[in-house]
Amino acid sequence: MRVFLILFSALLINNYVFIRFLGICPFLGVSKKLDTAVGMGFAATFVLVMSSVITWFVNKLLVVAGLEFLRTVSFILVIATFVQFVEFVIRKNSPSLYEALGIYLPLITTNCIILGVAILNAQAKYSLLEAIFHALGAGLGFLLALVIFAGIRERLELYELPKPFEGLPIALILASIISMAFMGFQGLIKL
Repeated sequence: MRVFLILFSALLINNYVFIRFLGICPFLGVSKKLDTAVGMGFAATFVLVMSSVITWFVNKLLVVAGLEFLRTVSFILVIATFVQFVEFVIRKNSPSLYEALGIYLPLITTNCIILGVAILNAQAKYSLLEAIFHALGAGLGFLLALVIFAGIRERLELYELPKPFEGLPIALILASIISMAFMGFQGLIKL
């Protein structure tokens, strides 16, 4: 039961994009089209879950060896490895998605959500199963944020906006409104 609470907490209540404001760069950069948003969301979710599994074991080794100060560097190396793997698979199997994601695909390495989840898993001393569900919730929350925002941005292209609101200004206004809506979930689950 606790793992599902962790999952829904990371997905809705503590959504990493709308509540913790992490991963904003790919959120704004890749959310113009729904298909690229879905591709990025699944790629980031895969990297989140797989890197959380490996970083959980790496963290245990670092604690035993008394080398906790190497935690961030070692986590970044694990994340970069998985991002290279995902980049290779997407380039091989979906060249159009690879072209659409562009620079944002290798930048998954620097996505603050992925490193943040790995560090929070270590700080919260989650078990391996709890760390996996936390990462899955964070990834699905990122995917949900991208899909919601891409759907709204695609609809907005059909309307004529006042010149000062075109592009990034209206995107930031919409993100703040959605963020306030997600804050309505606060207090729903207590861990």
